[in-house]
Amino acid sequence: MALAVLDCAHFTAGECRSCTWLGQPYDDQLAAKLAATRSLVDAPGLEWLPPVASPMAGFRNKAKMVVGGTAAEPTLGILGPDGAGVDLRDCALHEPAIVAALPVLAELVRRADLTPYDVGSGAPVSQRGELKHLLVTASPEGELMVRLVVRSTAVEARVRKHLGWLRDALPAVRVVTLNVQPEHRAVLEGEREIVLTEADTLPMRLGGISLHLRPRSFFQTNTTVAAALYAEAVAWSAELAPTRVVDLYCGVGGFALHLAAPGRRVSGIEISADAIASAERSRDEAGLPGEVDFAVGDATAPEHAGLLAGADLVVVNPPRRGLGHELAGRLEESGADHVLYSSCNPATLARDLADLASYRPVRGRLLDMFPQTPHAEVLVLLERVPGQRSE
Repeated sequence: MALAVLDCAHFTAGECRSCTWLGQPYDDQLAAKLAATRSLVDAPGLEWLPPVASPMAGFRNKAKMVVGGTAAEPTLGILGPDGAGVDLRDCALHEPAIVAALPVLAELVRRADLTPYDVGSGAPVSQRGELKHLLVTASPEGELMVRLVVRSTAVEARVRKHLGWLRDALPAVRVVTLNVQPEHRAVLEGEREIVLTEADTLPMRLGGISLHLRPRSFFQTNTTVAAALYAEAVAWSAELAPTRVVDLYCGVGGFALHLAAPGRRVSGIEISADAIASAERSRDEAGLPGEVDFAVGDATAPEHAGLLAGADLVVVNPPRRGLGHELAGRLEESGADHVLYSSCNPATLARDLADLASYRPVRGRLLDMFPQTPHAEVLVLLERVPGQRSE
């Protein structure tokens, strides 16, 4: 029997090649990802659990759509080599709530006369138009956060004028914002966010915890696999029974809040103040203020080294660049018995494991956060080698 392959007219026509592994049977994708990861991350006694598969389609909880065309006939998708918009409203990767929302948002562009920004293909750049991107995030309940990335605030009044229409046409909308990105460069969003709705967060309910996403908060792009990732961390941690947990890249609190338990103290640190505000709100709603604390700060900065004092489990979920030599060195010097490392880049994970010589990987699992591409999330449990504990 043939293995499942996702069909995409845009890929077949050569309009979009973002899904570099599209056309490769999904079982083969999983096998290839696991083989590539194991070739980089291997050690005596390391147990690899079976990969966690994802739905092949309808799994992306966030759409990042370049707006092209004209205000009267906008395209939502990507720009082709000639700078013309390629409409991907029917992209099979997006969750159904997003696919249903995109035609309504295209109508908002028309009604509010939001001229797409002209990136220009030569010099001098025209820099005409206002609307650059539409960013849409869907919660597990189908609620939506819609962000319009614009060049300036010139269109704010027009967008506000049509908010009532948008709510009627798209009742799932919870949060609407304008993100101001005035620079002519390849940057998805700017620093300034103008919230146009009463609600300013999108609750992502996973495993009994509601994680509040603010507009510029990071969240895993695949909700189903994110839930599995947190559940795996909870199960592995339960076996260890730690009393002091430190999450060094806590984001909106996903790992920290899921790992909270009676008799256990959990601390998280994250460089984004918005993310920490979200984490604290989620913590308070979950009734965990006495068990979990959060702080704004750079986990890699030496002044936060004291946060590791007394920790018996450290959770790290760094960006693709990994931990780096200095932070790995501080983990080496800590007294933590175990490290739970969640990585989106096996190459930097392997480099960091080489730096963490006092630890050995004992368990690993690949979680397929990004089907149709060579990327995946990997969760690895490290334990300190006997006799290597710092004094």
